[in-house]
Amino acid sequence: MLKDIVAAKPLDGYRLHLRFEDGAEGSVDVSALVPFTGVFAVLREPETFAAVRVDPELGTVVWPNGADLDPAVLYSSVTGAPLPGVGGTRHAR
Repeated sequence: MLKDIVAAKPLDGYRLHLRFEDGAEGSVDVSALVPFTGVFAVLREPETFAAVRVDPELGTVVWPNGADLDPAVLYSSVTGAPLPGVGGTRHAR
């Protein structure tokens, strides 16, 4: 089940401190998750990166140019929980 992000604070070094709806919180290095190319290129600018906000409808972080990040990936990065649909048990044929 996806966990929505309810708070985000930009930190130095392209990091975000995130809080999720279940109370989990921690920091994530965005530069380690996505290359700053394409829609993410403008995030290299510290002022633009700092303009992050939480979109309550999407349940994740967004920037003014429309860039957003998958909340499941962020939750996994913060908590160490496996991504939905990754791993699990294998069924014999």
